[in-house]
Amino acid sequence: MGFFDGLLGGRAADFDSGNASTNAIELTRRHQTVSLTKQDAASGHLRVNLAWRMRTSDFDSQRTSLLRHPFRALKPPEVLGHGQSMVNVDLDLGCLYELADGTKGVVQPLGGYLGDVNAPPYIKLSGDDRFGSASGETMYVNLDHRDALKRMLVFVYIYDQTPAFDRTHAVVTLYPSNGPRIEIGLDERHPQARSCAVVMIENVRDELIVRREVKFVYGFQGELDRLYGWGLQWGRGYKTVDR
Repeated sequence: MGFFDGLLGGRAADFDSGNASTNAIELTRRHQTVSLTKQDAASGHLRVNLAWRMRTSDFDSQRTSLLRHPFRALKPPEVLGHGQSMVNVDLDLGCLYELADGTKGVVQPLGGYLGDVNAPPYIKLSGDDRFGSASGETMYVNLDHRDALKRMLVFVYIYDQTPAFDRTHAVVTLYPSNGPRIEIGLDERHPQARSCAVVMIENVRDELIVRREVKFVYGFQGELDRLYGWGLQWGRGYKTVDR
């Protein structure tokens, strides 16, 4: 298995996800922020989902390769991501958090830091999707405790150490308890990047602001920590075989 920055802990819980309307707000370089408070969506459970699939160009090139070399079709199949293309990339969803009382930490699959939705940090990762399934990975933030939350940096990293953001089409979607969903696409080509800071959620003068980041880095969580000044201590971490 791969290794990189990790801490260590985790517990299970049940959630409701709220009902987001079918329309969406897309955060882009030109339109980077949205206020959950002004949308009357600063309460209930905020659902954060990561989903990805291989880029169409990769799929087309693999299909062309099979036409030229038909005996490759006899080889054992690789794991499929979203049923659209061959995938051997393991994208993980995580979150650096800082609470109003100064407590800082991370929620991520690595090290079993899955968090808690009903107790600090009021952030919970539902599980670890290793294969890019249709449901992807989901995190819940309990905004009924928004006064306890100062800032949250949602990030994505590649677990197996294979830099492949340029081969995947990844989208992080926020589903508030009210109003439209919020989408942030990771479509920029950074073939050597291993991590990406996707979106910052901050409590600014009692207003919850969502801000697009989409900053790719060549290291792992420790590099994101330094970029945003979190100040945690990091070491090498692993996933267990049965996760």
